[in-house]
Amino acid sequence: MPSTVIWRRTAAALTAAALLVPLTSCGGGKKDGGTEDEPGSATKAELTVLAASSLTDVFKTAGKTYEKKNRGTEVKFSFAGSQELAAQVEQGAPADVLVTADTRTMDGLKSDTGVPTVVAKNRLVIVTGKDDPEKVGKLEDLARPGLKVVLAAPGVPAGRYSRQVLDAQDIDVEPVSQEPNVRAVLSKVGLGEADAGIVYKTDASTAPGKVDTVGIPDGRNAVASYPAAALKSSENPGAAAAFVKWLRTAEAQQLLRGAGFQKP
Repeated sequence: MPSTVIWRRTAAALTAAALLVPLTSCGGGKKDGGTEDEPGSATKAELTVLAASSLTDVFKTAGKTYEKKNRGTEVKFSFAGSQELAAQVEQGAPADVLVTADTRTMDGLKSDTGVPTVVAKNRLVIVTGKDDPEKVGKLEDLARPGLKVVLAAPGVPAGRYSRQVLDAQDIDVEPVSQEPNVRAVLSKVGLGEADAGIVYKTDASTAPGKVDTVGIPDGRNAVASYPAAALKSSENPGAAAAFVKWLRTAEAQQLLRGAGFQKP
């Protein structure tokens, strides 16, 4: 074969190879998650939130709202009395966020949490059986002989607040039972197992048609504060901190106000 032909074929091959180099570079980024112009899927995080029983209804709604805004994040809740939640944290239960119904419980866990922030407040009310068959109209009526009153246990924030209110008025009440959380108090009154009890205003609003509510004047009432904090043991510290921060946003606060909670 003439040398001129060989040289032309070699040059053509080299030119083709050179043209392939920039084509390969342009398309190389798409095989491993896309280019900068193609955002990948959202970072996935599974958050476990330990929350006071009185937050049950509103937090279930809040969790769904948060998941819609933060695709890839799943929020799971564990509801119980604040003292039970504290015990879980101290025992090393896997969780990311803690929300209690009082600052006292949260303050006792300083070595386990980040800096807490109050996300809501609440007040107490008296609940009675539907149509108030025992005619309970004020705090003093709870000391009436024969009236079956149920309260949250002293170790539960709702129980401490209740005793604080009663003691301030020198009202001596002997409860027929002391429950592990405020929802248990509400349940016993709603089921007719007790004539009256003291719960948070927001809890009473979750049982329409089952209980009646008797207000406690502000001057004789107690204000419950709900602090939230990320747990230092969280495997998703960034996501945990983001959820706590979100609880103070206008969106989350609107949900809390709608459920009857007061602003922080």
